[in-house]
Amino acid sequence: MATVSNDLLTAMNGTSSSSSTSNSSGLTDNSPDAIQNRFLTLLMAQMKNQDPNNPMDNSQLTSQMAQLSTVSGISQLNSTLATLMGNLNSSQALSSANMIGHSVLAPGNSVQLTSETTKDASGNDVTKQHAVMGVNLATNASSVVVTIKDSTGAVVRTMDLGTQASGVVPVIWDGTNDAGSKAADGNYTFTVAASNNGTAVNATALAFGTVASVSTAADGIKLNVSNIGTIKPTDVVQIL
Repeated sequence: MATVSNDLLTAMNGTSSSSSTSNSSGLTDNSPDAIQNRFLTLLMAQMKNQDPNNPMDNSQLTSQMAQLSTVSGISQLNSTLATLMGNLNSSQALSSANMIGHSVLAPGNSVQLTSETTKDASGNDVTKQHAVMGVNLATNASSVVVTIKDSTGAVVRTMDLGTQASGVVPVIWDGTNDAGSKAADGNYTFTVAASNNGTAVNATALAFGTVASVSTAADGIKLNVSNIGTIKPTDVVQIL
């Protein structure tokens, strides 16, 4: 039976005094070229140190060459995939940048009430309040109720939207509270309750905001949205 010499073990472990520096760094290099070089080094050492009375079987050499081809192929595939992922991330970043300045609806329960002053037909100043939010219904609903609360948790306005079809339902609040007076501008929160003939319907509250910027991170592309925060592009339910 063939024996394994110290020279072969040295080549495999990369501890040769003449190439300790290159081997120690090369062992961590899994590029196709590095893998092929290590294989050829091992193969040459194995052939050089084989027992002349019991030489390497051709089938063993063929098997080792096939393994080298498989490992090199996998390494090249991984390198190609890494390049494709990098290109995809760059493409997504450029695509997401087109959303800057656009308003979106995404899961969230915050709503901002603001005032806007315009001129009427007579040139007089007219101030109106408005706040935008939304509801995403899993199925049709015969009753959809939106409850708006202030920072203390007190109910400010209850809005009955009545019957609504499944999907995204934009909601606009004119700033009027349940007493009929105007609520103060500022940040509020809201909840949604929906049912269909007495059976609860899955309803997701949607916050409204404007995409201010796009950032890239290790976990992917992120949108920085006013009134909502940092979200993924896939979190956007509707672009307005």
